[in-house]
Amino acid sequence: MSFKLGILDQSPVFPEKTAFDALQDTIRLAQKAEQWGYARFWVAEHHHMGDVAGSSPEVLISHLLARTNAIQVGSGGVMLQHYSPFKVAENFHVLSTLSPGRVDLGVGKSPGGLPLSTKALQHGTQHDGIHFEERLTFLKKLLDHSVEEAHPLSGIEALPKPPVKPEIFLLGGSASSARLAAELGVHFVFAKFLVGSEESLAQTSRIYRKLYPEGTFMAAVAVFAAPCEKEAKQIAAEHSLYKITIESGRTLTVQSYQQVEAFKKQAVEAFEVEEHKADMIAGTPEQVKGELERIHYQYEVDEFILHTPIRKEEERVRSFELLRPIAAGRAKRGLEQSIKILP
Repeated sequence: MSFKLGILDQSPVFPEKTAFDALQDTIRLAQKAEQWGYARFWVAEHHHMGDVAGSSPEVLISHLLARTNAIQVGSGGVMLQHYSPFKVAENFHVLSTLSPGRVDLGVGKSPGGLPLSTKALQHGTQHDGIHFEERLTFLKKLLDHSVEEAHPLSGIEALPKPPVKPEIFLLGGSASSARLAAELGVHFVFAKFLVGSEESLAQTSRIYRKLYPEGTFMAAVAVFAAPCEKEAKQIAAEHSLYKITIESGRTLTVQSYQQVEAFKKQAVEAFEVEEHKADMIAGTPEQVKGELERIHYQYEVDEFILHTPIRKEEERVRSFELLRPIAAGRAKRGLEQSIKILP
């Protein structure tokens, strides 16, 4: 086994808890993840949603970097359609200057919210969220300090220049996203916890590996581990996803019925909702390990980002702890390999 494990935390607000509690939980989980041997800890971006507290990953990343020592900390991800690539580059250059070599810039294409928050984020700006490829391309040039002379913003630099530039990870669930990541030479994260289809996973892996074999191909998967298989399956079965298909053809996947109700109040087009059980790897730690190994070998996945969206606070943290031998074992092997190559 030669894959790494990371954690994606959406800062869930559990029943009878507040957003303050949720962010404190995120801090504690990041610290535990570091102790347990996880390679990365990423935080999400969601807007105008009462059941998750992570609306500003850049701010939260800064705090987590200050409260941990060595683990990679990043965004899973920044929703680039809303923002100036220049400002995103500046934010992550500051973070990387404060904590060189520890910052991951995960970028997503989805809105990170419902229609009203998208409208609010883009209110008063000169863009409407389109041309994502152009935005991502410019962002990479800013991080690489390679804005060409023919560019309208020739001479611009996103300062300060960090000692180690942040790595870019494109989050997506389609072959076109994998192709874009490969063509730009950035890492790719397949959002399996939302897409589910192994056929799509296979297709994106083939395209990415063919076009950019030296890149990192990752999978963000929904995982829940428990001491016994029965408990794991029962709790995992309680979680559903809701696919919203809008009359114009666009689709949106949300993770709670409360978010569906909020969408109903904000929608300006007719739509349909389809509920389906989440594609979640659930079982004992050994069963989860076996399934991760299968996906790793079958689809050439370098790393997994684990997402555990269950609404039971203690069981969720326990799941990450139960999987610590997998994360710690990989970290230990990496250290041993590093020692072997020292002169």
